[in-house]
Amino acid sequence: MTLPARWRRAACCALLLLGGACLLRGSWIFAKAALAQLLLRQAWAATRAGDARARPWPWADTWPVARLRSPERRVDLIVLEGATGSSTAFGPGHLIGTAAPGTPGNVALAAHRDTHFRFLRDLTPGEPLWLELPDGRSERYTVQRTSVVDERDTRLLQAPGEWLTLITCYPFDAPLPGGPLRYVVQARPALSPSGTPPRAAENTPCRSGRRGTAVSPAGRPSRSRC
Repeated sequence: MTLPARWRRAACCALLLLGGACLLRGSWIFAKAALAQLLLRQAWAATRAGDARARPWPWADTWPVARLRSPERRVDLIVLEGATGSSTAFGPGHLIGTAAPGTPGNVALAAHRDTHFRFLRDLTPGEPLWLELPDGRSERYTVQRTSVVDERDTRLLQAPGEWLTLITCYPFDAPLPGGPLRYVVQARPALSPSGTPPRAAENTPCRSGRRGTAVSPAGRPSRSRC
């Protein structure tokens, strides 16, 4: 059965409109992500200038606390306070309850497995990581080991001594977000040479809205997005 010409034209117009809407939506997501990264960089500059809570936009409930770099992996990320959905949508979040960046103890950061922390899957023992602080210092860490743990296992967060702990959901290519497993990278402070780390290219902005879970030092899962 052949459709009348006017129905065929209407179907073609509907498909064109649908395609245009999808294209506009995709362009808006990229534009929003790019604008967010620009605002985060500006907020980090304000933090470096002395503003302890430089919000990247007026309604933000988070602010920059550090800058994480892996020059070998071409990663350069602004770290935000709190590993909540609203913060990890734009970058790694500092897990509240762990040591603050630049202070003694275990500094834990969480982020998405399919965007900001996807590079964790490629890290190997011996690789350097840099954590830039608001006062301008850059602390160098060396990756010690990686592991996969249950989300309820908080022993790695309670490890004594100086650590940088990076957490994301696992497996990296799981079809659904969340799940009970976490991929953990542990790094130790290293004696850093004078100067600053090499400049790294910016990582791809996060566009995921997926929900996962990160462990908290208190032994309870804390909702975050990964």
